[in-house]
Amino acid sequence: MGRPSTRPGKLRDGFYIEVRSKGSKTGIKLRSDTLDEMKQAALHYGKTKEVTVLGEYKNGKPVKK
Repeated sequence: MGRPSTRPGKLRDGFYIEVRSKGSKTGIKLRSDTLDEMKQAALHYGKTKEVTVLGEYKNGKPVKK
């Protein structure tokens, strides 16, 4: 067991949503290649979880639109 990393991981290019259990403070980020795939995943997980759409990321940073 090593020491945990202190630097956050870089996000790959794509579209992201954050999924968390209802009432939870932390969640996981899910990446999709296309906008349609992201919307479909958000609808799928939205039935039982809290979903936050983070949008598109390029080079580890959000794309402003």
